[in-house]
Amino acid sequence: MFKSFFPNPKLFFTSAVVWALACAFVWYLFGTEIGTALGFQFAPPDEPPVVGIRYFWTQSFLWFYLYYAATVAAFAAFWNWYEPHPWFRWSILGSSLILFSTYFSVQVSVALNNWRRPFFDSVQNALSDDSTTTAADLYGLIMIFGYIAFMAMAVFVVTRFLVSHYIFRWRTAMNDYYMSQWKDVRHIEGASQRVQEDTMRFAGIMEGLGVSMVDSVMTLFAFLPVLWGLSSYVTELPIVGEIPAPLFTAAIFWSLFGTVLLSIVGIKLPGLEFRNQRVEAAYRKELVYGEDDESRAQPPTVKELFGHVRKNYFRLYFHYMYFNVARGFYLQADNIFAYIILVPTLAAGKITFGLLQQILTAFNQVSSSFQYLVNSWTTIVELLSIYKRLKAFEAAIRNEPLPGIDADYLARIDSSSDPLATEITAERP
Repeated sequence: MFKSFFPNPKLFFTSAVVWALACAFVWYLFGTEIGTALGFQFAPPDEPPVVGIRYFWTQSFLWFYLYYAATVAAFAAFWNWYEPHPWFRWSILGSSLILFSTYFSVQVSVALNNWRRPFFDSVQNALSDDSTTTAADLYGLIMIFGYIAFMAMAVFVVTRFLVSHYIFRWRTAMNDYYMSQWKDVRHIEGASQRVQEDTMRFAGIMEGLGVSMVDSVMTLFAFLPVLWGLSSYVTELPIVGEIPAPLFTAAIFWSLFGTVLLSIVGIKLPGLEFRNQRVEAAYRKELVYGEDDESRAQPPTVKELFGHVRKNYFRLYFHYMYFNVARGFYLQADNIFAYIILVPTLAAGKITFGLLQQILTAFNQVSSSFQYLVNSWTTIVELLSIYKRLKAFEAAIRNEPLPGIDADYLARIDSSSDPLATEITAERP
């Protein structure tokens, strides 16, 4: 799955994380000093953020573009020298470009959040008795929104197009790797399904899930400082009273609570999804044999195989039922959580309407990013089941012991005489 597309995956991903953390450390601690030494001029920290399209070519952004390009070039050059790989351009340079594109789209959201405060403050002023807001002011702010929204649309389209090609290249790499060993693996149970369907589903899920994960991480990098700054306007939370950085603290607590809750409630789902693919494969395989051999796919055998399918699906339905109950209650509470923690501040009249909109947007961005597992858990479960199947397939290719649940499952059915055991073990290498 990974070595077909990435050079030396374990070392590569470890080095990528270490290099990213090191670069981020240098950027946040010494970035301004290095940029100033190179001739960039930065706005004072207490200066209001730029509102509008100019936000994307301020001196700080230009310096970041240069810094990112330099760090990526250094990392890519090292790996191209250390361990050349046929998919180098897509796996390393393509990944870096997707990361940058996703970060840029997140910054578009930050630019929109900067726009919310002056616009909604102008709306509040326009509705007051002593209004000083003119129609031209509102039209001008709406025009600024149009510029930013158009850029958001363009970045989204380009990112999705790039990611689609990137993921299909990854699928191509996996397909080429498996097919290069087809003569040795074609007798492995479900080999055709693993090569065609599982690689297709793996690529499809990674396209959506991978982008969402990267977007969540980038959103945290972009909006956590914003939420930290906005916390200065909120001094008190319900029940707990005054705490440091209340918005920042509340967002992290609430998101971690939801993530832990859903992880515990849904802990059985990956294994059940994996077993579901097993029983479906056994049932489908018997039907395929029945197309060519009239002695196969007889009613008693088919009935028993479908009985296994029915049993596993009913177990899935039960476990998804209480998982969806917990997930639904949490997400409904999440819709009003930000308003609840702002009640003391709103009742005291300490913030304007524009500032309220800015706080709500930043809070929701941060909490949604922390809730990545909550929002994507069912998709992650499906991806884990596909990963387990492909991992078992690769273990069979290398004649290694089957990993985890696969070994447990085959050990359990080895002692059985039912048709499911016969189908799964008949062609085991």
